[in-house]
Amino acid sequence: MVLEKIDTKLEKLLVSFKEVLYEVDETFIAGMKDKNIAGDDIERYRFWEWTQGVGLYGFWKLYQQEGNKEVLDTLIDYYERQFVIGFPAVNINTTTPMLTLSFLAEHLDNEKYMVLCERWAEDVMTKLPRTLEGGFQHLTSDTLNSQELWDDTLFMTVLFLGNMGRILKRQDYLDEAAYQFMLHIKYLTDPKTGLWFHGWTFDGRHNFAEALWGRGNCWITAAIPEFIEITNCSGAVKRFLVEALKAQAVSLKRYQSDGGMWHTLVDDPTSYVEASATCGFAYGLLKAANLQLLDKSYIDVANKALSPILDLISEEGVLEQVSYGTAMGRDSKDFYKNIEIKSMPYGQALAILFLLETK
Repeated sequence: MVLEKIDTKLEKLLVSFKEVLYEVDETFIAGMKDKNIAGDDIERYRFWEWTQGVGLYGFWKLYQQEGNKEVLDTLIDYYERQFVIGFPAVNINTTTPMLTLSFLAEHLDNEKYMVLCERWAEDVMTKLPRTLEGGFQHLTSDTLNSQELWDDTLFMTVLFLGNMGRILKRQDYLDEAAYQFMLHIKYLTDPKTGLWFHGWTFDGRHNFAEALWGRGNCWITAAIPEFIEITNCSGAVKRFLVEALKAQAVSLKRYQSDGGMWHTLVDDPTSYVEASATCGFAYGLLKAANLQLLDKSYIDVANKALSPILDLISEEGVLEQVSYGTAMGRDSKDFYKNIEIKSMPYGQALAILFLLETK
């Protein structure tokens, strides 16, 4: 009965995906009119950002598991459309759609796609601004974020670089990707809980409001097992990443709400429960347990979130209770409590990833 409900909800997510993928983020586009750092054509960013990129990855995973031609065609149509429009400048967030394109280029043996991926990966390596100690500065389309490390970066950019390292057999790419994971662990992990702060700045050397933000943490729960699987890393690097994941997982189990979800500030039960983070946590814990990176007991922790998430997928196939894209809470943790609730492609993707991993 539960599997039937999962299949039904996955079908609804599939049907609604295209509409959500091409839903215009008016707030972002309006802001870009004055804050477009690269100064290029804003139309290139309209449907090419991290929000779509995470969504595409969930859709790619759906195709990998089920082989649905409609899903593959949706992905191809998306990228072909962007080739006509042109691509925005390389930054942390505009790199996110490249992860799926790299898998697609490999799967289809498509030279046009692979040439773009190769050029983009080299730009990530050589042109992205760096912080002290060589971290990828969290440059976005509209914000410089000088000398700042954000937890989002690992999922949004570093997974792509690692995948291109695998595809091209570029050890320098693989080494750089592993280094970025370890550097971010060094500065973003809370030593008391194993959870992650949203950001770190070398300008003042602090973690801003020291917020243990839900979705930011879920990028890590998902990214570490993804990275280990994609790159097949081993030895000390794998051990370091797994230990960081284990420390986070202990606190995720501790702070999970009685209803099975997690709060938008993981350690603050007065903040609202949030669906995208919950899906990301549940997916990452399940995947890590299935890869034998975490104890099998975490399968039960993840599955506790299944019922509330299924209930939050509407009849129209939209995951509800998702917080909007979230900038850095620089002064107060309360900033995160006031982020609006809005359906977004990354919410759809994280729900897809979670439901697929349960099957």
